[in-house]
Amino acid sequence: MTTMIDLLAQMEVELEANQKRQSKTIAERQLILAKVQQEGRSTLEKEEDDRVEELRALKADLEEQEAGIKHRLAQAQELVGEEEAREKKQREIKPAAAPRRPAYDEVARVASEERTYHMGNDRTGGQFLRDLTHQFLYNDATAASRLARHMQEERVERASTFDGFQSRAAGTGAFAGLTVPQYLTDLYAPNIAALRPFANICNKHPLPEAGMSVNISRITTATSAALQASENSAVSETNIDDTLLTENIQTAAGQQTLSRQAIDRGTGIEAVVMDDLFRRYATTLDSTLITQGTTGLSAVAQSTAFTTASPDFLSTTAANSLYGKILSATSGVEAALLAYGYATHAIMHSRRWHWINSRVNSVWPGITQPNGIPTQAAGLNVGAAYNDGIRGTLPNGLLVVVDNNLTTNNGTGTSEDEIYIVPAMECHLWEDPSAPLFIRAEQPAAASLGVLLVMYGYFAYSFRRYTNGMSKVNGTGLTTPTF
Repeated sequence: MTTMIDLLAQMEVELEANQKRQSKTIAERQLILAKVQQEGRSTLEKEEDDRVEELRALKADLEEQEAGIKHRLAQAQELVGEEEAREKKQREIKPAAAPRRPAYDEVARVASEERTYHMGNDRTGGQFLRDLTHQFLYNDATAASRLARHMQEERVERASTFDGFQSRAAGTGAFAGLTVPQYLTDLYAPNIAALRPFANICNKHPLPEAGMSVNISRITTATSAALQASENSAVSETNIDDTLLTENIQTAAGQQTLSRQAIDRGTGIEAVVMDDLFRRYATTLDSTLITQGTTGLSAVAQSTAFTTASPDFLSTTAANSLYGKILSATSGVEAALLAYGYATHAIMHSRRWHWINSRVNSVWPGITQPNGIPTQAAGLNVGAAYNDGIRGTLPNGLLVVVDNNLTTNNGTGTSEDEIYIVPAMECHLWEDPSAPLFIRAEQPAAASLGVLLVMYGYFAYSFRRYTNGMSKVNGTGLTTPTF
């Protein structure tokens, strides 16, 4: 049965999510206005104006929802306070005779309620692990009670982290999703992973419920229209025809067998392994989208060669100007898509983005930096962290995404990276909404006291709806940069 404390925690999480969505609407409106300012336009395009109005209306709705959530939260907090006061009153024992009033230093005072597991009573996590083991092996009611109280504390004090952890564990069934006390894992340093910056900006769709492929109809022979030769003469007719484009559904998966000793005697081992598997899954999916043969972004994109021994970002010499080649690639995307899409993002390796930021035009930076916007700059760096959204804007409005899943060993010298110019609306990614899924299996390795942890997810992607709809800049001008 859901308690008032549980409802209170849910409302707090709901309020935080609402406020984050409001912040996102503001950030997107700022980005649109910054793009217009950067391009030197006096007015917004119709699509931009419509999007700004849509974001303004969304924020107004969210503000109204926020007011309702705060009202419900205040009522819930009032009920919790009344319940606590009632329970406190019931615990009071009235003495037969009034004793002398104790001095100030004779009264015990509690500033805050003590956590079930903390550094003071369980420094190494031994009590937490014993409770975990006893509850699992012996169904110990006392241990189960302490663990339940600990999880309730996590819901209240780490609501956003707890909610994200539960979301990743949704639908796994066999995994309980028990949160390790924060003080036991604060110093955990995860192994570096490139994660999924490109996949995050793709046009996302829910994966079909059945089947191992996604089928797309491509019109490859269009109808026709022409001037009529004379009155009552035959008009132009061409039979329309399509070609089926089939994209396979793929599986990204990983596993790890942990010893029972590691789980029973270690500190947060299971949660650490699960988190690392999640990072490997995200990295593998993103890398597959970019580098897979035949269907990956690199294989599909139309090449624009940048071959120079003296590369620069902005240069009066056309052959030395990387920005000129980016514009050439952007032009190729527009020619391929016309009214059906346009280039929106430039995907590049972190070393290339920082090299671009290092270029200067006379005494002014080629890309303006977060703490100042000189009018002589040609682009914008928003100062975002890796895998944390858009990193900046190029002079023509392309949004920069930095992704270190891009390879840096291309070309005859195996030292070149590539820059991809893509229309995000044509970067299609199908994913299961609950992916990745976790399986925790006790039986397969029981004879060797092992516990099998498996993580997997299904996905499909397509960059091939339109021929030459993706472009890339590559060549000897993109060898390892010199700063």
